[in-house]
Amino acid sequence: MNSEFIEALDQIAKEKGIDKEILLEAIETSLVSACKKNYGSSQSIRVTMDRQTGDVGVFLQKQVVEVVKNDHAEITLEAAKEIKPYYELGDMVDIEVTPKDFGRIAAQTAKQVVVQRIREAEREIIYQQYISKEKDIVNGIIQRKERKNVMIRLGKTEGILAPNEQVPGEEYEFNERMKVYVLEVKQTPKGPQVFVSRTHPELVKRLFEQEVPEVQNGIVEIKSIAREAGSRTKMAVFSRDQDVDPVGACVGQNGARVNVIVNELRDEKIDIIHWDEDPKKFIAASLSPSKVVEVALNSEDKSAKVIVPDYQLSLAIGKEGQNARLAAKLTGWRIDIKSETQAKALDFITDEDRERE
Repeated sequence: MNSEFIEALDQIAKEKGIDKEILLEAIETSLVSACKKNYGSSQSIRVTMDRQTGDVGVFLQKQVVEVVKNDHAEITLEAAKEIKPYYELGDMVDIEVTPKDFGRIAAQTAKQVVVQRIREAEREIIYQQYISKEKDIVNGIIQRKERKNVMIRLGKTEGILAPNEQVPGEEYEFNERMKVYVLEVKQTPKGPQVFVSRTHPELVKRLFEQEVPEVQNGIVEIKSIAREAGSRTKMAVFSRDQDVDPVGACVGQNGARVNVIVNELRDEKIDIIHWDEDPKKFIAASLSPSKVVEVALNSEDKSAKVIVPDYQLSLAIGKEGQNARLAAKLTGWRIDIKSETQAKALDFITDEDRERE
């Protein structure tokens, strides 16, 4: 060990952003373990490394006592004073026992410790970088498939796109770029694991925050999102500024803003509607593109009866019930839809229903 090693350690610490003193203390601790293999684990050993020259010293530590009962841990006062005259009873005496070839052992140990600490530091840096991006979106590059997982390169680490977070029917081609939502970041013995999603509703919200300045600065608020990934999303928006149309802001001129997001989501349909504090108006809007004739509410069980024109019943319900299902998720109300003809035949909305409101 020499001054060149200390200089190299300085450089490594600077490049990797690690405190040099932490590295030196870790090296000393590892050298103590190495020494105890030679001197026995019962021995009290101290290893020091000169911070300027890199010279290493190994010392057995013994306590000054009147009568020695343990040769490994104790020394008489007379023997201690032969080493240094100022020792007193109770003091700890350092007796140098540095082996002749200890420089080689120290160098090997130091290398192993430094490599390990650098690896740990880099893992911690990556963990801190991505834990701050949890619940946000990041850019990634598709690398490969492992079993049913898709591995996505995210800078210096990889994201895991599990099967239940993959969009049905979506293809993941090697080297393809895509945005993903960071679900969770875990610290593991093998380093940080980043779990990402392409199906989470918040992915849509974060994309609008990136693309629409009014959403990013808080003028337009996304109140709720209901999504069936790969097929359709409904999003309710509200403007804090009466001069700003929230739907228009999200759609953009000639659909420019929303089309960017639709392309990122591989042509997933997006319905953007006005949020309204009046549940009747909000429920009616949520069934867009269908028109609504009447809405009756039952606040006790948070259910709504909705009447639509006969020719728009299938549109209101949607293919396989999707439009009605997303509207219910978006509003938080259970929605029962009937056509005008059905409603008359069943006396669907009664005077009691209207009075209940």
